[in-house]
Amino acid sequence: MCGIAGLLDPNARFDAAALPRIAGAMADALRHRGPDEGNTWADEAAGLAFGHRRLSILDLSPAGRQPMLSADGRLAICYNGEIYNADALKALEQMAGLKLRGHSDTEVLLEAAAVLGVEAALRLSVGMFALAIFERETRRLWLARDRLGKKPLYWTLVDGVLLFASELKAFKAVPGFQPDIDRAALAGYVRHGYYLHPRTVFRNVQQLEPGHLLLFEPGKPPRSQPYWSLAEAVRRGRDEGRHASEREVVDRLEALLADAVSRRMVADVPLGAFLSGGYDSSTVVALMQRASSRPVRTFSIGSADKAYDEASFARAVAQHLGTDHTELVVTAKEALDVVPRLPQIYDEPFADSSAIPTYLVSALARRSVKVALSGDGGDEL
Repeated sequence: MCGIAGLLDPNARFDAAALPRIAGAMADALRHRGPDEGNTWADEAAGLAFGHRRLSILDLSPAGRQPMLSADGRLAICYNGEIYNADALKALEQMAGLKLRGHSDTEVLLEAAAVLGVEAALRLSVGMFALAIFERETRRLWLARDRLGKKPLYWTLVDGVLLFASELKAFKAVPGFQPDIDRAALAGYVRHGYYLHPRTVFRNVQQLEPGHLLLFEPGKPPRSQPYWSLAEAVRRGRDEGRHASEREVVDRLEALLADAVSRRMVADVPLGAFLSGGYDSSTVVALMQRASSRPVRTFSIGSADKAYDEASFARAVAQHLGTDHTELVVTAKEALDVVPRLPQIYDEPFADSSAIPTYLVSALARRSVKVALSGDGGDEL
């Protein structure tokens, strides 16, 4: 994952020369998201500055460096995530003849936005992302989040200055940012176990909703609109599958899952997977192994307390599939020692106890790979 941050100060509340420094400080608060490289870009006349922390996955060369300008210089992008259908975007008739400087999905998305328009490019993009795109001539700024909100993006207005970032902690680097607890949002969290979009624990700080585009234009209030609808996708899928047999539905689901997994295995760095032994992660790993010419690196966490240990299930799946499996057994104390670290990671109360094993298995996998697939979302699917 990468980290993005920035500010738009159209009324020159800050000195123009300070904008890159502020954006850089915001990005530095996200160094853990992008330890490989950090850069800033600013259009000081427009009061705009981007900060970016890079985790290099695709195109490790300087051609993948961000923030990035389009070939014609009209658009600037600050982007976190991955577009899985970048090849399909490159193959569009409108993109014919365009010479790319590298092979990053960032550049493909940026040039698609330059050719097709931001909203049209987003509608065609399949992946996980949070981004900001700035049009220099019109001084319009778009913020966007992927269809299901896999990548986080927060924003707020402080005395007419727009702030945005991948995580809440980045806002603390901005002079004058003094957040207040949103008690209504906190009450909703206590009741539901999560924050109801678009609220956060802080008053007047919002999450950009999944599948939404937020547009800032000079002299106009911010305008949020969906570019993709889950309800519409469900309705369309139901209509298309209404006359299919059970066998056809099963085959179609397997084909979709296999395609989704193979697209997520594209990387220029070592890749592995979390394996718990449950249906979700086991399905993902099985499809990874089927698509791979070598044993997939898998990782699991076990408990020293046998009453709670489920590592044997992961071990059995790994043996059956022939993966290169690594297992770490942790004690109750080692698990509890993770708890004090969680507030710094999540920035606000987080009610899912899976945060503890996720932290532990991530730390384990990090020793061997840079990217790991998981079965998260399988239950919801």
